[in-house]
Amino acid sequence: MRRAATVYPWAVIGVLLVTLTAGALVNVRMNPHPQLVEGLPPEYRKVSLATDLRLPSTHPELVRQALTDLKALTPNGYGPLAGWDGPWRYVWPRDASFTAAAWCAVGQYDEASEVFAFLDKVRPQKTKAGGAARELAAGAQPHSGGRHGGGRWEARYHGDASGPMLDGRHPQLDGSGWVLWSAWFCATLQGDRAAADAQVVRNWPMLRQSADQITMELGSNGLPSPSPDYWERNESELTLGTVAPLLAGLRSASALAKRTNHLQDAERWSNAAGRLEHAIDRAFGGRRGYPRTKHGGADAIVTVLGPPFAAARPPVVEAIERSHAVLTLPNGGVTPGQDWRADGVAWTPQTALFGLSAAARGDRRTAESVLAWLDNHRTSSGSIPEKVNRLNAVAGEAPLGWTSALVVLTATALDRPLPIP
Repeated sequence: MRRAATVYPWAVIGVLLVTLTAGALVNVRMNPHPQLVEGLPPEYRKVSLATDLRLPSTHPELVRQALTDLKALTPNGYGPLAGWDGPWRYVWPRDASFTAAAWCAVGQYDEASEVFAFLDKVRPQKTKAGGAARELAAGAQPHSGGRHGGGRWEARYHGDASGPMLDGRHPQLDGSGWVLWSAWFCATLQGDRAAADAQVVRNWPMLRQSADQITMELGSNGLPSPSPDYWERNESELTLGTVAPLLAGLRSASALAKRTNHLQDAERWSNAAGRLEHAIDRAFGGRRGYPRTKHGGADAIVTVLGPPFAAARPPVVEAIERSHAVLTLPNGGVTPGQDWRADGVAWTPQTALFGLSAAARGDRRTAESVLAWLDNHRTSSGSIPEKVNRLNAVAGEAPLGWTSALVVLTATALDRPLPIP
């Protein structure tokens, strides 16, 4: 009996080890290590930047490389591509908006103006209020974007502005929020008030359309219907990845309307922003701590509820810091969310979002740590990749425009406060 009692625990431990090893092998087969796709031709890396760049003092060489990559990803006649290869070689409204903001952060407003001009060329058609608004009020799914005469931005567009890339991805409502925030951000930073206002006037139809689309989609509970967000998958539940950018967008739209004396629009969009903020707090706040969905886990997009996209609020800051800790992987980067696949792969845009959040909130230690991690995980040509795999090797597309733009904004925020709508 004594021998059996001694052997039994070891047998249990052996079974557990075999089970864990088998599970790990299955996970590796289902989620293989992503490899590096560095496709930017050498000749495109020789672009020249303006001599009047306002480079930040923190990681200036990293920022210069990020800007060089952003410039290279915008060939003549094209909008800002997310990446150079295959599925990345398109323009996402989100990535383009951050690219414009990055150019404005270093004083290159002409570069940003070209981004807004591209977005204006591909903007969706405005949704007619009547039937769609009534359907939304009744709780139906909103009409999808431009392909059905709606006002939602498509997930991505051809770089030559010939139209959306219709590959089965659904339109994404969050694009309306990103475009509005970026336009406000640039107008606020530009010292030449007349030039900034002229830019807003040129883009006003696009900006008004985006703000109206958000407002129209808010139901009686203050929230829109579910929509794909930056995870780019069909959603049965409303996500924080949709509502957080929309809130920043409505606040930005109201500020832009006041700036250009569209006072009725300003009031309408401000009221909509207030409704949306209260609804977000009810649906995602409290003990839930602003998860991805009402029933989901932490998501890196919680950063968009705080600076530089919104004023700091203690419950939100707590949620951001908790989410950062929860989502940080052994390789030092972060996974997009707890509900993301458990493959041990860190994504640089989400890691950089936490860096930007920390810098904008005055948490210099965290922001510099994130920038150092990104700096230490560059490719041999100096670009920042999309991912870092669980072997701590760079992977995915390189360079990636969204991460490059976030690096510029993070380093800038360490030098001087960024505006908050």
